[in-house]
Amino acid sequence: MSLPATRLAVQQLDPWFVAFGRAVGAAVLAAAYLRISGAPRPTRGQWRRLAIVALGVVAGFPLFTSLALTSQTSAHGAVVIALLPATTAVFAVIRAGERPAPLFWVASGSGLVAVLTFLVLSGTVRGGVTVTDLYLLTAVGLCGLGYAEGGVLARELGGARTICWALLVALPVTVPLALAAAVADPPQAGPAGWVAFGYLTVVSMFLGFFAWYAGLARGGIARVGQIQLVQPVLTLLWSALLLGEQVGLASIAAALAVSVFVVLTQRSRTPQIIHRPSVDTVMAESR
Repeated sequence: MSLPATRLAVQQLDPWFVAFGRAVGAAVLAAAYLRISGAPRPTRGQWRRLAIVALGVVAGFPLFTSLALTSQTSAHGAVVIALLPATTAVFAVIRAGERPAPLFWVASGSGLVAVLTFLVLSGTVRGGVTVTDLYLLTAVGLCGLGYAEGGVLARELGGARTICWALLVALPVTVPLALAAAVADPPQAGPAGWVAFGYLTVVSMFLGFFAWYAGLARGGIARVGQIQLVQPVLTLLWSALLLGEQVGLASIAAALAVSVFVVLTQRSRTPQIIHRPSVDTVMAESR
């Protein structure tokens, strides 16, 4: 739903405002949540890792998808976003020390092939690599990093507090950029554009991460991250409903095939985790 909503929003609003304005709006909600819940402040080491989360999911992914979808369809964006589950799994190995079982990699790779095959056969992929594709690839890389780092932090802070603190960490960047975008191109949109912007602010940038980061922390970042394999197919379905694109039987067949591989990734045994000492622990032990 995020890509179709972004596509709808950037058709009427400046992409920089869509990217950073929603982050500022979500940060207001985050501040209210943290105050009401009485959440303790993160440690010094956690602040550093929250900055990585903010780079990935608060700034990077929203900005580069917004820039890409100003001139590209959300259906095309689904092609590159199909790489996100695999990217998340790689960062789960690098940042979280997870070691998924061989069955996981087979099922994950098969799911990726199924999605890309469907997108090619359905005619979604046309032409060569463009600047918008590079934007989307950058978005995928940063988002995978943000998911993995956030999943690790959620084991300590919880899913809700992880995204809330990340939104606040990003404010020194998001506020000036959102204001600059609003001054350069004053936001004017119809009801559909503002509804899309509101969805991105409240759901995509805020509430959606509560359950997502909690799930990554509890079920394993690499394994739970494979649920995203259904996202490209769902993106096409939402594109049909919101943007008038046609979806045929191939979409349904792809959804069923991808669902099978997602089930296989979830049935693989829980990945082994190689525990690495946190920054705070290392500093404490060195004293």
